[in-house]
Amino acid sequence: MKIVSLVTARGGSKGFPGKNIANFAGKPLIAWTIEASLDCSEVGRTIVSTDSPEIAEVSMKFGAEVPFIRPYEIAQDSTPALPVILHALGWLAENDKTEYDAFFLLQPTSPLRNSQDLKDSISIMKNGNADSVVSVCSAREHPLLMKKIAEDGSLESLFGDSENVIRQKFPPIYILNGAVYLSKINFFLRMQSFYAGRCLPLLMPDSRSADIDSKHDLDCAELLMRNLDSNGGKVI
Repeated sequence: MKIVSLVTARGGSKGFPGKNIANFAGKPLIAWTIEASLDCSEVGRTIVSTDSPEIAEVSMKFGAEVPFIRPYEIAQDSTPALPVILHALGWLAENDKTEYDAFFLLQPTSPLRNSQDLKDSISIMKNGNADSVVSVCSAREHPLLMKKIAEDGSLESLFGDSENVIRQKFPPIYILNGAVYLSKINFFLRMQSFYAGRCLPLLMPDSRSADIDSKHDLDCAELLMRNLDSNGGKVI
């Protein structure tokens, strides 16, 4: 299976300026994602899609390719992931003679994801005959405990009555952690979704499921990394 990694890193971040190249444990944040991809032998190319010359320079320094600059019209605050992915896949189809079977979408905001997670995703896809594989972790809050306030001001259960069910009997619930998205390219181009076909989960531990959206998230993730290091966990 021939695989390409697409690392998406927009330059503008109003909530956390410079987020994708902020210092994280001695390296720019994006470097951790690039190195995880480069360390996965099954990945043929690691390409960064960015509108920022500064991010492009940092990305190339750490071994990624930046063969194009993302067009302005798909580098806005409101731009969803789909047009960014389609643009990159379209560029590959026109400019790379290799016919890739699948692609990773890797976001720099998941620095604790490692190359073994990528390899595990590939194994899940192959062994499970999956169209796509998406990483998840256990949900911290169970939806059976969630409530809503009705129009009359009273409190109602959001997903049925859980009052007489002990927590240990709640069914396991998982949440997307944003770390790994793997899809067969033909499937994605046809369905334009990771979830429309046979999508299988890659279960990741909470300790490596940090998703950086703020400086506080960054600081908390560094603490998680130190804890992993002190317990012999290998991040990259």
